[in-house]
Amino acid sequence: QVQLVESGGGLVQAGDSLRLSCAASGRTFSSDTIGWFRQAPGLEREFVGAIKWSGDNIYYAEPVKGRFTISRDNAKNTVYLQMNSLKPDDTAVYYCAAQRAISGWRNIGSSHEYEYWGQGTQVTVSS
Repeated sequence: QVQLVESGGGLVQAGDSLRLSCAASGRTFSSDTIGWFRQAPGLEREFVGAIKWSGDNIYYAEPVKGRFTISRDNAKNTVYLQMNSLKPDDTAVYYCAAQRAISGWRNIGSSHEYEYWGQGTQVTVSS
C-alpha cells in the first residue's frame, strides 16, 4: 500500500522558517516525481514545486522561488520542503504527492497528474 505522510507543519510568524517532510513507502519511487502542493481555504490546490526522485531536476512555482527548497534523502525515502521567509500568503494545507513515470510527457504542475497523495499538514503564518 502506497503511503505518503507529511509532517512538520505548524504556526509560525512571518519571516520564520519551517521544514516539511514527506515520508514515502509502499512502492519503488525511483522513477517517480514527488510534488508539493498547497491549498488555502476557498482556493484551488496550487503547485508549489516538484523533484524527480532520481536525477537533479527540481521545479518551483514562481511565488516560492528563492524562498523554498526541495530536497530528498533516498536512504530515508523522504522528500523535504524547506520554507524560509514565510509570508501570511503561504498559509495553507501542504500536500505531497507522487506521480508515476510513464512514457511521454506529464504535467508536473497539475494535481490531476499525481496518483498518490498524503493527508496534508497545516502551515499557518501569522503577520
